[in-house]
Amino acid sequence: MVDYHAANNQASTGGVQTYMEQENDWDRDLLLDPAWEKQQRKTFTAWCNSHLRKAGTQIENIEEDFRDGLKLMLLLEVISGERLPKPERGKMRVHKINNVNKALDFIASKGVKLVSIGAEEIVDGNAKMTLGMIWTIILRFAIQDISVEETSAKEGLLLWCQRKTAPYKNVNVQNFHISWKDGLAFNALIHRHRPDLIDYESLRKDDPVTNLNNAFEVAEKHLDIPKMLDAEDIVGTLRPDEKAIMTYVSCFYHAFSGAQKAETAANRICKVLAVNQENEQMMEDYEKLASDLLEWIRRTVPWLENRTQEKTVNDMQAKQEDFRDYRCVHKPPKVQEKCQLEISFNTLQTKLRLSNRPAFMPSEGRMVSDINGAWHTLEGAEKGYEEWILSEIRRLERLEHLAEKFHQKAAIHESWTDGKEAMLTQKDYETSTLSEVKALLRKHEAFESDLAAHQDRVEQIAAIAQELNELDYYDSASVNARCQKICDQWDSLGALTLSRKESLERTEKQLESIDELYLEYAKRAAPFNNWMEGAMEDLQDMFIVHNIEEIQGLITAHEQFKSTLSEANKEREAIQSIQAEVQKIAQSNGIKLSGANPYTTITPESIDSKWEKAMAMVPLRDNALQDELNKQNSNDTLRAKFATQANTVGAYIQEKMEEIGRISIEMNGTLEDQLTNLKDYQTNIMSYMPEINKLEGSHQLIQEALIFDNQYTSYTMEHLRVGWEQLLTTIARTINEVENQILTRDAKGISQEQLFEYRASFNHFDKDHSGALMAEEFKACLISLGYDVENDKQGDSEFARIMSIVDPNGSGAVTFQAFIDFMSTETTDTDTADQVIASFKILAADKNYITADELRRELPPTQAEYCIARMAPYSGPDAVPGALDYMSFSTALYGESDL
Repeated sequence: MVDYHAANNQASTGGVQTYMEQENDWDRDLLLDPAWEKQQRKTFTAWCNSHLRKAGTQIENIEEDFRDGLKLMLLLEVISGERLPKPERGKMRVHKINNVNKALDFIASKGVKLVSIGAEEIVDGNAKMTLGMIWTIILRFAIQDISVEETSAKEGLLLWCQRKTAPYKNVNVQNFHISWKDGLAFNALIHRHRPDLIDYESLRKDDPVTNLNNAFEVAEKHLDIPKMLDAEDIVGTLRPDEKAIMTYVSCFYHAFSGAQKAETAANRICKVLAVNQENEQMMEDYEKLASDLLEWIRRTVPWLENRTQEKTVNDMQAKQEDFRDYRCVHKPPKVQEKCQLEISFNTLQTKLRLSNRPAFMPSEGRMVSDINGAWHTLEGAEKGYEEWILSEIRRLERLEHLAEKFHQKAAIHESWTDGKEAMLTQKDYETSTLSEVKALLRKHEAFESDLAAHQDRVEQIAAIAQELNELDYYDSASVNARCQKICDQWDSLGALTLSRKESLERTEKQLESIDELYLEYAKRAAPFNNWMEGAMEDLQDMFIVHNIEEIQGLITAHEQFKSTLSEANKEREAIQSIQAEVQKIAQSNGIKLSGANPYTTITPESIDSKWEKAMAMVPLRDNALQDELNKQNSNDTLRAKFATQANTVGAYIQEKMEEIGRISIEMNGTLEDQLTNLKDYQTNIMSYMPEINKLEGSHQLIQEALIFDNQYTSYTMEHLRVGWEQLLTTIARTINEVENQILTRDAKGISQEQLFEYRASFNHFDKDHSGALMAEEFKACLISLGYDVENDKQGDSEFARIMSIVDPNGSGAVTFQAFIDFMSTETTDTDTADQVIASFKILAADKNYITADELRRELPPTQAEYCIARMAPYSGPDAVPGALDYMSFSTALYGESDL
């Protein structure tokens, strides 16, 4: 496009003259057509008067009133805004010629070549030359500066008319003559800019005179455009004069150009304000979501850190069920919220970068890093709470087993000690014979053996009580009281035993004779009886195991016990044979036995009875051990099932993490295709969720069975949950990166081919596929794109400048998003604070301030009130009441100062 404003620029003068020669090459013979000459006279006279009236004068006859050159020079001063040389006031012909020459020289100085137009012809009143001169002036000062999309003046004015009238029926502007003949085009131009002035629907194409008069009268009354043509002249001419129509239409263009600038300025402000409002809403949404998530974490962590102990396994299992409900119901939505929060934060930062706004800094304590820190604390508390619950269940289970064992052994001991104090304190030996005393002494010796045999049980009872105290058993007080009573009684029995023994030994010297058989029976029956009681106690002993090896150990021990039964039975038969020998000797010697064996209370019947009971307990023990073996086999099956599923899920998560890493580097197709493929990939990943739920079910069975280890897999449910959450988060982040690239492309006007070129360059130099370029890799990438950053002083300085943009933190690595932002900034234009200030200055009619009424008139209501609420009062020397400072407001939008 020719720069017509640079009139004194010698480089462009030739082009302007060529254009004016083309426009000036009008058919002078056609001017002789009376109808066209009449239209030009009227139009050009009205156009000249529309400018001369600004100087307080006008013309009546176009060829007469310009003859002395005075009004011609005045016209040029008004329309150019420049001062011409001082005119000569003489009445002679030479004075008039000199004045006209000054005017023609001024026209020529503007790059216009006057063809065949001389001062003498104007002074002589040559109508044809005068009209040609005025048309040249109109072309230079009213039409030449019109340009639409770099077209010439005439084409630009025609294109402007076509665009403005395109929506209107019966209007098809193709030229500046017959297209305007029915008057609808004039009315359409007015209605497009001022619909309040024209009722376009009421106009008829078959009534051109009415249409033309309506447009001319409205333009003269409301738009300050003088009536330049008569409707009858246009309608009565087969082809209206093109120059007259162009002159008239150019007045409409200039009348509406100011409104067009205001509309453009308002649109720019609306666009900037809309971006700012959207960003502020996203900031508010982020703050609220971050606050809600942090508050939930703040309320949840104390619950997870609570270590209040329960008394029973059932109570702790209830806590475990509450924790499982938290894991499966309450936490997953919060995981989604956290992911959405990161996505919203990244999207907001991208939009702020694209709109040239400062980065968003959340309020204190609500940064993404703060949320990640709080989340890490939550997961640490969660892991600790789960481990504590499991350890507490094991502890309480151990306590219940120990308590039951304590009471069982205590009951057996108390049953054994019942009546022992009375026996030890009796004085029966004082009236007994020697044999009876010896018998009493032997009986006492047997009791001592029995007492010694029970020493282990008492020590076991005390040890169990001590362990219950160390494990903080809730009913330790009653256990301690019972244990103390047993120990005190045991000490008393020891003292009484010693005292009775001393008494019997004193009496023994006086008494002899004792039945050795009874004594032998008693000595052998007592340990055997104690062995049977111990065996019965062991056969009834409770047991708890956690794996197959432990139960198999118990089964092996039991089998070893059963292997000793034959020898025990021989011992039983030997003891019974002693009693049989006593009976035989008594019968053979006619001895009348006085009663039971004086050395022991253990009768052959009791030995047989206990033996039968012990033998009956053996198969019961067999069954109990077999049941436990079956249970452990079942638990092992659960372990294997969980391990199979866990190994499959773990491998799947690892495979998908590697795939998404490759996808993020090797993306092909358009960004929309990539986004669609990624979302399809995300849907495919989510379809695997039933397998995760199935694994959760298997894990629940593992926990319900109190299985605490698994030798078949290295995966734990916690590791798989974290891996699954990381996989979903990685996919969501990758999708978000592509969405941000789309935002960058659309906002910056980057083509798809450019993005492919940037991606290909980036991936080519990203040798390790890490998603980031080191400094030397980034330099090589820039060189491949044509940047002069070679290893010299100037290149190093340029590279340092670029690195400060793409790596402001100095990490030494450049991400693809930072690379795209840099390339888009280098290749596209964005709104700036100066552009917004210039737009506000247009709306304010070139003032340094703007009023609320002007904002409400030029902007949509919402954005007008947005500006009014945030603009500070203007305090300059030209301030008026209600003046607002739009300059500081505009700079604040781009972070240069605070609102």
